[in-house]
Amino acid sequence: MILRFKQRFFSWFDSYDIYDENGNTVYVVKGQLSWGHCLKIFDAHGEEIGTVTERIFTFMPKFEMYFKNQYVGCISREFALFKPKYNVECNGWHVEGNVLEWDYTVVSGSGHDVASISKELFNWTDTYLLNIYDPADALCVLMIVLAIDAEKCSRNNG
Repeated sequence: MILRFKQRFFSWFDSYDIYDENGNTVYVVKGQLSWGHCLKIFDAHGEEIGTVTERIFTFMPKFEMYFKNQYVGCISREFALFKPKYNVECNGWHVEGNVLEWDYTVVSGSGHDVASISKELFNWTDTYLLNIYDPADALCVLMIVLAIDAEKCSRNNG
């Protein structure tokens, strides 16, 4: 399953549209006023299906994931010198990035790839291409990308 994650150009809070290979909207993400990032995820019919919220006052960045209103886990950045690494608490996944922080691989606890994420350059807004190997993992992978993008935004603006 291929998804294109594209930030909206003029939005007061972080807002994103996520499209499939055919250009159909699959998810819409809307940022909300909060202390730290709070991103609500809606399906194509406008029903809220998930939330990613930033935990503040932590040593390393952490983001909580909710499916509907149920807490399912946390995404946390790990200390690493050259390549970014993230731990995904809910599935035993971890994320490994490249030195430039443009490409990431989501890896399961058993070592197989769950998804590959690459940042598309030369766009006006943040745009990522998500190659998700099992469509059932799409929402969780989207939450990971949202957390990584929010963490990079906070780091670059802070």
